[in-house]
Amino acid sequence: MTEQTTRESMQYDVVIVGAGVAGLSAAIRLKQLAAESGSDISVCVVEKGSEVGAHILSGAVFNPKALNELLPDWRERGAPLKQPVKGERLLFLTRQSALPLPLPPSFHNQGNYIISLGLLCRWLAEQAEGLGVEIYPGFAAAEVLYRADGSVKGIATGDMGIGKDGRPTDAYQPGMELWGRQTVFAEGCRGSLSEQLIAKFRLDRHSQPQTYGLGVKEIWEVRPEQSQPGKVMHTVGWPLDSHTYGGSFLYHLAENKVAVGFVVGLDYQNPYLSPFEEFQRFKTHPAIRPVFEGGRRIAYGARALVEGGLQSLPKLTFPGGVLVGDAAGFLNVPSIKGAHTAMKSAMLAAEAVFGVLQNGAAEEEGAEAAAYAEAFCQSWLHDELYRARNIRPAFKWGFWPAMGLNALDAYVFRGRAPWTISHHGSDRESLKPAAACRPIEYPKPDGQVSFDRASSVYLANTHHEENQPPHLKLASEQAAIEVGYRRFAAPETRYCPAGVYEIVQENGRPHLQIHAADCIHCKTCDIKDPAANITWTCPEGGGGPNYGEM
Repeated sequence: MTEQTTRESMQYDVVIVGAGVAGLSAAIRLKQLAAESGSDISVCVVEKGSEVGAHILSGAVFNPKALNELLPDWRERGAPLKQPVKGERLLFLTRQSALPLPLPPSFHNQGNYIISLGLLCRWLAEQAEGLGVEIYPGFAAAEVLYRADGSVKGIATGDMGIGKDGRPTDAYQPGMELWGRQTVFAEGCRGSLSEQLIAKFRLDRHSQPQTYGLGVKEIWEVRPEQSQPGKVMHTVGWPLDSHTYGGSFLYHLAENKVAVGFVVGLDYQNPYLSPFEEFQRFKTHPAIRPVFEGGRRIAYGARALVEGGLQSLPKLTFPGGVLVGDAAGFLNVPSIKGAHTAMKSAMLAAEAVFGVLQNGAAEEEGAEAAAYAEAFCQSWLHDELYRARNIRPAFKWGFWPAMGLNALDAYVFRGRAPWTISHHGSDRESLKPAAACRPIEYPKPDGQVSFDRASSVYLANTHHEENQPPHLKLASEQAAIEVGYRRFAAPETRYCPAGVYEIVQENGRPHLQIHAADCIHCKTCDIKDPAANITWTCPEGGGGPNYGEM
């Protein structure tokens, strides 16, 4: 048995947590600014996935607006933007029919590309490394480090080789402390360290509660006659009822591949609802099923989306660091796009952070990159989110009232209505007791276009070291049964898209069994549990899904 040892440390000018589009864009912009000024700064990026892109999941139709600013010669550099959007449709589904709807302005995709966001991240990592950025995949940022004055000093990566009993095993390796004059948190939606920082510094005290959705996605290889490269289609309506926010996307890539996904707002009320089952049922619709019949499902994944928009953005800076991308909540919900907004937020943050470094003030007490917030307010990013601010919260009144209000906002006021609609409140508080709701009977999967969770999780290529402390922390077994099971009929057994949670009987009494090894890091349990009883924490670095080209 190896004795636990003191962690070693490394000093950088900037430490970045997360190698998604936001973190990598911040790294690239920092190095560009250093080169332009004739100076040099040290930048490192830590990524909990086994490789860059392993945990990246998005639709994705990509707006290259921010990329044009960051790397104007991206075409010559070989960026993986190969399939331009060539056609768009929006359908309203009933159980048996599909009615075309006019495309709202937010759905217009001329000049955009259907891409794999994971491949884009790998390419951005190559560009960053070419500029001298150090990238460390397989290392989970597990702890925020603080200076004596309370400002953020950096992060510590998680220890490796800790057994289930919390004791070091023979494979034990202590984590590393990475100290930064400034630290950029780009963890994505519901980042565990970002949430701690928001709470510690009360960054959300002047914003509305954040709200989320769950996106479930598959990649298919379809029959050649069903392939229409460049086609984009979205649907609303069936199988969801008029009080549940959500809809689908189908994006046709090259080589007979189709990305299909379904998003359900996590403010849904019926605890019997299962986003995974709604997605599987959606694919059986008469207008959708023919696309996939005779095809082959080749990938699966799921991820929470941050949907609060402008009203829910926290304060972006704190002593010693900044929040960027989906860690802060920059998703443009009505256009279902967050990559270009994440990139732009990271570029603005990098410019502000670089200014702090150049002024030599980064290690002074209370030093903040305050120019970041001001730059955001003056940017096209703020204008874009401002115009979109009323779309999502209007759905708290139901589908049809929201459609009317959104049409008024988009076509009459062009996003500048003289009002701002408030969100509904906390997603976990939106669940009604099971006794007040009707159970939903979902059809059994047919194994042709609809499938079960077990076969789906297999396609997510998820893996966790079995002998490690559970990363899904249950605060109270009693609350899991008395509140979750008895009052809300164990909604975690349905909202989890990986089947991690199961109610089993032990000695005639119900018990919540957690299969943490199957977790695909979607973060839904951390958001939706009605008793706030489940906390998602980082498992050992390198664990989780490996999404490949998702």
